[in-house]
Amino acid sequence: MKQILTKSEYCLGCKSCELACAVVHSASKTLFAAIKELEAPQKRVFVESSEGLNFPLQCRQCSDTPCVHACMSGAMQLDPRTGLVQVEELRCVGCLMCVMVCPFGVIAEVSATRKVAKCDRCRELDYNPACVAACPTKALEFVEVQEFARSGRQSFLNQMKGAN
Repeated sequence: MKQILTKSEYCLGCKSCELACAVVHSASKTLFAAIKELEAPQKRVFVESSEGLNFPLQCRQCSDTPCVHACMSGAMQLDPRTGLVQVEELRCVGCLMCVMVCPFGVIAEVSATRKVAKCDRCRELDYNPACVAACPTKALEFVEVQEFARSGRQSFLNQMKGAN
């Protein structure tokens, strides 16, 4: 399964990924109209910064799914077809148990509805994450984990060759 993975050294902290995510999940699906929507669009990716390091983070699709286990209403579900944890908004009762158990803090409360939102890998876009497409430096990649690891090893090798 593909994952959204980050090359933090490329992240500028511009938050283009956050903006693209919010727009894709807005009612209007356009930036200028989304800004004026009564219910503000909710981002599902969060760019955190500390001491010069920027890091975009969204649902990591944990294999042990703590959010699914904590959800008393069954709103958090593991989709057997895609293997992704998804939120069934109509079943969410706003207890925020999923928010409390998420080890990455990437499940957000939607203040207008008192329900939750999390990365759904842009299922409306046929699972082509808008955050990845919006990143101007390609700090975000939507790839198989093994491919990402291989490119990391290749990058390290290239750095070592340059150090000689």
